[in-house]
Amino acid sequence: MKQKRILIVRPDRIGDVVLSTPIPREIKKTFPDAFVAVYLRNYTKDIYLNNPFVDEIITNDFEDKSLSTFLKRAEELRKYKFTHALMLLPTEYMNYLLFFAGIPVRVGVGHKLYQFLTFTKFVDRKKYIPLRHEANYCMDLARKIGVNAEDLSSEIYLTNSEKENVKSIREGLLYGKKYLIGVHSTSGNSAPNWKASEYLKLINKLLLNNEIRVVVTDNNIPNELQNISDVVYPNVNKNLRGSILNFAALDYLISASTGPMHIAAALKVKTVSMFCPLTACSPKLWEPMGNKSEIILPSENYCQTKCPGDPKKCMFEGEGGISSQLVLKKLLDKF
Repeated sequence: MKQKRILIVRPDRIGDVVLSTPIPREIKKTFPDAFVAVYLRNYTKDIYLNNPFVDEIITNDFEDKSLSTFLKRAEELRKYKFTHALMLLPTEYMNYLLFFAGIPVRVGVGHKLYQFLTFTKFVDRKKYIPLRHEANYCMDLARKIGVNAEDLSSEIYLTNSEKENVKSIREGLLYGKKYLIGVHSTSGNSAPNWKASEYLKLINKLLLNNEIRVVVTDNNIPNELQNISDVVYPNVNKNLRGSILNFAALDYLISASTGPMHIAAALKVKTVSMFCPLTACSPKLWEPMGNKSEIILPSENYCQTKCPGDPKKCMFEGEGGISSQLVLKKLLDKF
């Protein structure tokens, strides 16, 4: 039987890429001899480093959309002799790129004209009814080519030396405390989130507990959260892999629904996460996968009466929203 050579295409943000990590594992369970590659943006490749189910990581930033570069990319992909391509979030550019790369079986999402013109197979999200997890929708593309898959847990793999490094990082960050609690305050405007001032309230409450060391895990620290006494900022000026090791050292990560939450889940770090119940932001679609997690939602009445219509404008403020005291209680209940 001819070897399956499968390309997984995910040129998206960090959280989306993390949620694609179950696919190579499940492909190899069904097709142990398959060659599996991932096609990513340069800045997300660290998520797949050391993944035992991935034979090749191919990267590109896709900034240059000229015809000459398009043809060069198609020729580079053609050399791999892929038999299948899974476009987890297809675009017209990527659709034609994989077509001209000569990949016989290409699977995308939806019913776009350019997909029909290139004989691309498709799966349908059916308007998210019933609502399922993003990782499950992505896995549908693998199921389309015969993969049997139910395990949707995401995972980032560390080398043995990295695991030893994580132990040293944890010891250094704890500095004699018992619990290492990460607070990630930014979300790139990808989901509802607190103002920095509410994160400051939470941090100040956490600092009252003598067993807790607080770590602010943002790469770019909001002004309100800078230079807080007894708070550590390990991810400033760190590349993604370095930040991943710092996340791996945590006991818990507190955040909104954002990429670092998914990184923590893939490292089996516990998470406490704030979510909006609207379909596009729902934990049913975006909850962390593979770890122990606590999901916090505003009250039902809050969303019915105070929703601004655009979840990106919601800051969970006011009665019935999500307060720093509520998040603190949910966290301490887990100790």
